[in-house]
Amino acid sequence: MTIVEARRGSAVEPPTRPARRLPALRTPRPRTLVLAATGIAVIYLVGAPLVYLLRDAFTDDGKGFSLAGFSRAFSESGMGATLGNTLLFSVGSAALGLVLGSVLAYLAVRTDAPFGRLVQASSVVPLIVPSILYAPAWVFLTSNDIGLFNEITDRLFGARPFDVYSMGGMVWVQGLHVAPIAFLFMTAAFRNSDPSLEEAARTSGAGRWSVLLRVTVPLVKPALASAGLILFVQSLEVFEIPALLGLPANINVVTSQIYELFQTYPIDFHAVGALGVLLLVVASLGVVLVNRAGGSLKQSATVSGKAFRPRRARLGKGRPWAGAFIVLYFLMVVVLPLAILLYASLLPFYETPGAHAFSHMSLDNYTKIINDPTVVNAFKNTVLVSVGAAAGVMVLSALTSWFVVRTRSRGRGLLDTLAFSPVIVPGLVLGLAISFVYLHVRLPIYATLWIILIAYLTRFLPYGMRYASSAMRSISSELEESAYVSGAGWGTTIRRILLPLTSPGMVAGFIYVLIVGFRELQSTILLYSPGKETVSVLVWEEYQDGGLSSVAAIGVLMVLVLCVFVGLATLIGGRRGVRLQ
Repeated sequence: MTIVEARRGSAVEPPTRPARRLPALRTPRPRTLVLAATGIAVIYLVGAPLVYLLRDAFTDDGKGFSLAGFSRAFSESGMGATLGNTLLFSVGSAALGLVLGSVLAYLAVRTDAPFGRLVQASSVVPLIVPSILYAPAWVFLTSNDIGLFNEITDRLFGARPFDVYSMGGMVWVQGLHVAPIAFLFMTAAFRNSDPSLEEAARTSGAGRWSVLLRVTVPLVKPALASAGLILFVQSLEVFEIPALLGLPANINVVTSQIYELFQTYPIDFHAVGALGVLLLVVASLGVVLVNRAGGSLKQSATVSGKAFRPRRARLGKGRPWAGAFIVLYFLMVVVLPLAILLYASLLPFYETPGAHAFSHMSLDNYTKIINDPTVVNAFKNTVLVSVGAAAGVMVLSALTSWFVVRTRSRGRGLLDTLAFSPVIVPGLVLGLAISFVYLHVRLPIYATLWIILIAYLTRFLPYGMRYASSAMRSISSELEESAYVSGAGWGTTIRRILLPLTSPGMVAGFIYVLIVGFRELQSTILLYSPGKETVSVLVWEEYQDGGLSSVAAIGVLMVLVLCVFVGLATLIGGRRGVRLQ
């Protein structure tokens, strides 16, 4: 074809182009799949209960958005008194625990007070004994009917002044139980605060009390505020002590009110959810205030600076009085509660100490409960869910911590926040929220151990994250990078380098979750079913049935098991250089 013909319009076919090939789909790497599955699991465990709790609180029988649940919850007779009791109980318990813990910490760290080992024991043992056992112990000691203290005062003075079934009794028991937490906070604060300002004040002629009130206390004010708010939040969400000591005296707080509403038929899920949201909001505000006061739920910081060693003040003539206070505190917090539980466990029926009681002591209660299938089954259930929760929490925490610490991916901060968020959810509210989920989601796990395991995984995930994140941050990423350069894959690097190096923290986290899971009641009480009881639930049921001697015997065995766990943690911590916090 000539150029002229082409210009006249002759058809010229364009050259053919090769067809485009669609890019082949990339197979996700194992690391991506594992991290994606971990993220989905965390979002589901934490997010689903809160979504269903809010849904049931702000709807009303399919009518869309509604505040009818709040209206019915707050129109209940006595709700004003319930809210007042909740505030009084929480503030009173936090104040008592903060004063006791702070005074004990100051004596132990900043003075030459005697009996240092008693102080250490007083700070550990109450954390081992769960509230579900601590409350019955004080019933044996200060009940108006059978209390040992009342029997003594009645014989000496003809009066029975103590009554544990009262607001004062509730505050006393809870305050003693949370005082060790304040002690741990304030011990770190007093030990790490720079003493140079106090020494300067003494040089200027200030007296001991003036230095304490005008210098020392302001230095540790952030720790005081953090400890006080944390004790307030813990007292706000506790269920066992208000239920065991308050309900018999018709003293309701929000947690016991939620439990009572959940036991009615038909259950008003919207009103129950409204009370749960109220408790969640107040607890969240408390945590926000803790963080603003200088504390943190992920890690606690106190005043720090150059290396120093605070000088211990000489108490002089006050030293015997300080020793007497420490001994009295040790007796009240450790010796008397455990001794009365052991004493009651050896009797067929509880009675005050005397010749008749001592003559009827035996190990029959222990023989009975060891041969009781219900008790054996409860211990087996507790071990299963506690070990399963500890293992699951640490696996999720290790993977989530790796994603948060080692990557620059978007959303890692959100996932970190989400994994820590259950720490602000009261245990009873979490159990309530999880029950809402599986009443709506058709999965065959309601009334099984699986639902309790899911509750434990959610509730204790922040504890696992604390240990795993600390362990992960302590290991330089250069070791992993060297492994990748040498041709090792992600799984091999995790298995052969990261896990061995972080194993001390992971083991400590596992044992800690195992301990708190073994004693957990709050998130279990609304989820268990007959035959699926844990030991704490069994103690609750025995107490409700009036089996005080059985409660004491089961409690002694429970404390022994927990002591074994703590001893194991201490042994491992000594060998691997870690400790439970």
